[in-house]
Amino acid sequence: MTTPEHAWLPLGALLHRAGLITEQQLAQALARQAEEGGRLGRAIVDLGFLTDRQIAAALAEQYDLEFVSFAATPPEPEAVQRLPEELARRYAALPVRVLDDGRLLLAVADPTNVSTADDLRLALGEKFTLAVAELRELELAVSRSYRPKIELVPTADDATVADAEVHDIRDLSSGKPTISTVNALLAAAVEDGASDLHFEPQRSGTVVRARIDGVMRELSVIPRHMQAAIASRLKVMGRLDLAERRAPQDGRVTVTLGGEPLDLRIAVVPSRHGEQIVLRILNRQEHRPSFADLGMDAESQIPFLQALAQPFGAIVVCGPTGSGKTTTLYAGVELLNQPQRAIMTIEDPIEQELAGINQIEVDPKAGLTFARGLRTLLRSDPDVLMVGEIRDEETAAIAFQAAMTGHLVLTSLHAHSAAAAIARLRDMAVPPALIASSLNCLVAQRLARRLCVECREPYEARPADVGLPESDGPVTLYSAVGCPSCADSGYIGRVALYEVLAVRGEIRSLIEESTEMIFQAAVRNGMRTLREAGTRLVLDGVCSAEEIRRVTGDRLT
Repeated sequence: MTTPEHAWLPLGALLHRAGLITEQQLAQALARQAEEGGRLGRAIVDLGFLTDRQIAAALAEQYDLEFVSFAATPPEPEAVQRLPEELARRYAALPVRVLDDGRLLLAVADPTNVSTADDLRLALGEKFTLAVAELRELELAVSRSYRPKIELVPTADDATVADAEVHDIRDLSSGKPTISTVNALLAAAVEDGASDLHFEPQRSGTVVRARIDGVMRELSVIPRHMQAAIASRLKVMGRLDLAERRAPQDGRVTVTLGGEPLDLRIAVVPSRHGEQIVLRILNRQEHRPSFADLGMDAESQIPFLQALAQPFGAIVVCGPTGSGKTTTLYAGVELLNQPQRAIMTIEDPIEQELAGINQIEVDPKAGLTFARGLRTLLRSDPDVLMVGEIRDEETAAIAFQAAMTGHLVLTSLHAHSAAAAIARLRDMAVPPALIASSLNCLVAQRLARRLCVECREPYEARPADVGLPESDGPVTLYSAVGCPSCADSGYIGRVALYEVLAVRGEIRSLIEESTEMIFQAAVRNGMRTLREAGTRLVLDGVCSAEEIRRVTGDRLT
């Protein structure tokens, strides 16, 4: 590795000299690094001053190395073959191409790690030239480069293949082609960040689709002659009854992928052309959820933090399935997690294990429901209770009674908006007086897909397109395009939109009124709506206007 004349400059000084961070931000980052350890670049990213990409580009400049964007420079297959997958994943390294002198151009996230470079040189038995890539993009490129190809070739008689007998299916489910196909599909879904994997039988075969960033994406089509074997394999994984094909079944299993544990919830439903199977993928994240991870704007943070600071009362997070409600609850609980508090949760399922917190998982087969478990927890002297979800009148009544009798209760509810959640609670027979006296705040949220910064395209739009007055003049928005970095979807990752309704004063007096009246009063009192939160993300170039309309719809209340 050559050493340019400015390589002696510390990273912080280089970033400051380039005008990427201020002196004050550098001081904050250095203080965080001194407190928590680790690298300065990580501290700068965690504080939100720069992105991983900007740090990687700065490192490339500092050491006079090439900066690689895999969206613009996909790795060459012949180069990738020269580095075993195990080493690529262990060292977060990926060959990009073979240079004119025969050396590999090897992309890494941290060019300062001399021991990693030495290990790779020893393992490869050849010299190479380093390049720098953004860590997240590099890890995604490694996963895609070494992903096994799923080649499912239908046979000529697929259309006439009848359903196999049960004993035949048992044999098929343990066959190597069946296992490798299921494993490859599951690995592809997990590496693409899918939350669900669908196996949907059709007349000609089984369509396999994954829900990625909240949107379905087709992965493959399983030929009809493999359909019974694949279904059987999935049912064996979930310890379900292979002989039962006419009734719905639910199962669960824990598997590992790349050493990381995954909880799979398996739902089987009979359909016209076979059994539809859906796998809910619950990835046990290693890091604890923090309040900073939520990305909640300052206007919404204030009432939420005020509600968490109360010694008792209820905080209800609402939104559709997959809107990030559980993440918000975990972040709130983690903020309250102190030695002087007894915190207990009841969940279905436990998605993350939190140190210092007693967590209970619902088990209906054993008679442990939300309501029964909650009653038991209340006899266990808790200060804070987290109830994963209010699903029925009994659970709602117990949770709000607990909130009124000196406990701080965090829970979730399915409702379109913060104001609509009050009507939903009334529908669940919670007395309006109990709602008014025990509810601290309501949080409505959605998850919107982030535009891929590699390929998004700017365009000029009218202010009215984003709900602004025409007097503001034209605004610059961005549209999704698609490139290799985002799998041609135009989007990478998601960002949360929040609407926090503090229940106090005028709002308490309107508990029995219509959703519209509550919503209007909340807006008058300064509530930032989901639509307004989405508009800000559109103007900042984080999301497209189409994406915000998709997740918020036309419903204001």
